[in-house]
Amino acid sequence: MLDTSEAQPFTAINRAYNATFKPGRLTLGLVAPIEAHGNTPVPTMDRHIERIQLADTLGFAAVWLRDVPFNVPSFGDAGQIYDPFVYLGALSMATQNIALGVASIVLPLRHPAHVAKAAASADALSGGRLLLGVASGDRPEEYPAMGMTFPDRRARFRDSIAYMRSLAAPYASLENSYGTLTGGMDMLPKPTGPRLPLLITGGSQQNPDWVAQNGDGWMTYPRDAPSQGRVVTDYRARIAKAGGMDKPVMQSLYVDVLDDPDAGPRPIHLGFQSGTTFLRSYLREIEALGINHVALNLRFNSAGIETTLKRLADDLLPDFAE
Repeated sequence: MLDTSEAQPFTAINRAYNATFKPGRLTLGLVAPIEAHGNTPVPTMDRHIERIQLADTLGFAAVWLRDVPFNVPSFGDAGQIYDPFVYLGALSMATQNIALGVASIVLPLRHPAHVAKAAASADALSGGRLLLGVASGDRPEEYPAMGMTFPDRRARFRDSIAYMRSLAAPYASLENSYGTLTGGMDMLPKPTGPRLPLLITGGSQQNPDWVAQNGDGWMTYPRDAPSQGRVVTDYRARIAKAGGMDKPVMQSLYVDVLDDPDAGPRPIHLGFQSGTTFLRSYLREIEALGINHVALNLRFNSAGIETTLKRLADDLLPDFAE
């Protein structure tokens, strides 16, 4: 583990951000639906609320939804089917402590006023438990369906971030491609903290310096440990060069958790199959490289979901608690 004796805390934003992200520490979350549906792109959503409630009770740090408006066959993943903001509202009432994350809202397909209003509402209703991942989108088929163009999503993403950031202040003034805020009206509700916690996904078509400076954290993808260490170090070096405070980094990981805790690893899509002993060692390794949160995806899990959640809670959560 990294030496945290002199680590500076991340900027405080809301309850979820402050609890999920700690310098030099790693916490564990889950990707919804918490379901093993293998190569079938559309999940059954079997017991989806109950499983998130179980994850909340067991002490997982966060659950992550996705923004997938259309089931695009070439993409092969319909997400959790439900609109993420509607789902956030339901989960805010059904859970108590678990952070409610979205990984990630496709900003160029939505007006930022709607995103800011929905996100602040979910944050307020859940008592500050929202984590808002944002992305530029990677499914070209969705854009013409909404009358949008795919190649210019880079500029629209930046304008959306600027628009949403401005709405944290009362009676904001701003003019960009999404519209004009004259300062004569206010967006309500406000987030529970000073702003919405925005976590930028990947590059989102932006310059790496812009990503490091304009998000409240970074979402990236699983890599071999040396490569992951290099990209995390580069991200944090860009923050430091700009004179900013350190920010968290999180990644996703597909896992198939075997009954035998000492079972060795075998590669699967964007992750691996193994027992909890190897999984723990991998998590310890990337924690030492600066990863602050891992969102586990059980889509390809072979054991029962409830059994696996309890196994992870018993074997791993004591080592990676908030």
